[in-house]
Amino acid sequence: MPLLPGHDPRAVQAAAALLAAGELVAFPTETVYGLGARADDDAAVARIFAAKGRPADHPLIVHVADAAGALVFAASFDEAARRLMSAFWPGPLTVILPRRPGCASAAAGGQASIGLRMPAHPVALALLREAARLGVPGVAAPSANRYGRVSPTTAAHVRQEFGDALAVLDGGACEVGIESAIVDCTRQQPALLRPGQIGRAALEAVLGVPLAAPDAASPRAPGTLASHYAPAAALQMLDTAELQARLQAPARAGPVVGVYSRLVPAPGAGWVHRAMPADAAAVAHELFAVLREFDAAGVAAIWVERPPPGPEWEGVRDRLGRAAAA
Repeated sequence: MPLLPGHDPRAVQAAAALLAAGELVAFPTETVYGLGARADDDAAVARIFAAKGRPADHPLIVHVADAAGALVFAASFDEAARRLMSAFWPGPLTVILPRRPGCASAAAGGQASIGLRMPAHPVALALLREAARLGVPGVAAPSANRYGRVSPTTAAHVRQEFGDALAVLDGGACEVGIESAIVDCTRQQPALLRPGQIGRAALEAVLGVPLAAPDAASPRAPGTLASHYAPAAALQMLDTAELQARLQAPARAGPVVGVYSRLVPAPGAGWVHRAMPADAAAVAHELFAVLREFDAAGVAAIWVERPPPGPEWEGVRDRLGRAAAA
């Protein structure tokens, strides 16, 4: 099946019709590409888990066209959720809310809570609105990759994962590049379960209270396993001095290593090097694409210069830490 051009209303209508019929469609968001199925159809959602090789108890995020659409899936909104949705929807924020009984059990991984997001990408919103017109209240969509692997940020990445049988709505490269922040609003004090582009300080400023840390009572959430976002090559995060020492060591015969560095200059021959931008948002935008480039180059290992400790780097540090744990 050829890629469906996201700027073409007819392609969007065709993709929405596939969703309405219970089929899978990959589509762009501002974070990463998602592998979507209608969230109100447990059989359709089961196709996502089967395609990805994802455990059925690992919940998905349901994408909705507007805040009103969230009411189909959520039993209630508390004041914290209302503030976050008002401030950051549409955008890269998922809010976990109590799930309406009897609704989207498969998408929720069987939990009594449900993760909801209104994406900011114009193609995603057009698809969700057209799907809603056809009776699809929301689209469950994890990242469009095999379970645990590097998330896709272009339609070509999705094709690399699933081949050309899957319908893929092409909306270009994703602007943000890492998945949404996830805030649990099912308890009295909201908790940040996964960092993203929207920083902790911005979330807390809207909430008016500090965000709690996840604990044993927190609901399961996407992308929060210790090992996730992993390239095929083993990834290590190294402090600047350690990376520099490794690269300055006497030349050795051995497999090619990919190097992603910010302060350490490009090494000589025998390495595959990508320069890491100094800006956290720019790194997030390209991170998964760089990891895929290293895998495509056939490197045996990937060495990444450890990002700075500042709060704006929290999402990047999170993704790299989980990739390194694989």
